[in-house]
Amino acid sequence: MPEVEAKLTVTKQGNVCVVEFEDRKILEELAINQIREQLTGLIAAETSPRILLNFRKVEHLSSAALGVLITVGKQVTERHGQLVLANIHPQIFEVFKITRLNKLFNIRGTTDEALREFT
Repeated sequence: MPEVEAKLTVTKQGNVCVVEFEDRKILEELAINQIREQLTGLIAAETSPRILLNFRKVEHLSSAALGVLITVGKQVTERHGQLVLANIHPQIFEVFKITRLNKLFNIRGTTDEALREFT
């Protein structure tokens, strides 16, 4: 079985950690666990984490991946940080609406709009 590695590109824009998902599909359990570990590590490294998740390349997201997003959101809130999601594919946004996650997360259309959300 080939090793699945979740690809995340992390850059800093001022005091905001911009995390871009490199995979078109986030479906594999192993990859999702790696994403959770990487994001948890990022959050733990900051006193008040400011994280922008950029979904520009993502076309498919499993329900397990959504679960990770909820967990990450809680971790950021517990540390009095901010989490903003950007560039969510329309198909995925539909799932966010159905599951009411669009009410839970601050979601912006573009990275620039998302960056402006950070106070």
